[in-house]
Amino acid sequence: MSSHSDDARGSGWLLFAATMLGLTGSLNALIGLAAIGQSRVFAGDATFVFGSLRTLGWVLLALGVGQVVAACGVGGRAFWGRWAGIAVAGLNILGHVVFAHAYPFWSLIAIVLDLLVIYALTVWGAPD
Repeated sequence: MSSHSDDARGSGWLLFAATMLGLTGSLNALIGLAAIGQSRVFAGDATFVFGSLRTLGWVLLALGVGQVVAACGVGGRAFWGRWAGIAVAGLNILGHVVFAHAYPFWSLIAIVLDLLVIYALTVWGAPD
């Protein structure tokens, strides 16, 4: 049996999760579009183990769209949104672990925020 204060605290966590998923998804989609267009934002002499800059761009664009869709699901309290949010946050963590050598502080911040999103969705994201 949950009290009103537990529901209010859980709503805050879900709002945080939806907001962070939406923001990171938007950023990933924009970075992905820049990579697809081979923008000058990226280093010209970068080497990639798998694929090219455009491949990275398509992956980031797909991840970003998935994060935005999951954010909409979490915001609407859909059951699938919770699990989609956990999945895309986990994928985003893996991506930032891989690129931690290039952007260590940004990767650390993103990993911590994604872990908080996963916490919010696992603890407070259950249907009422």
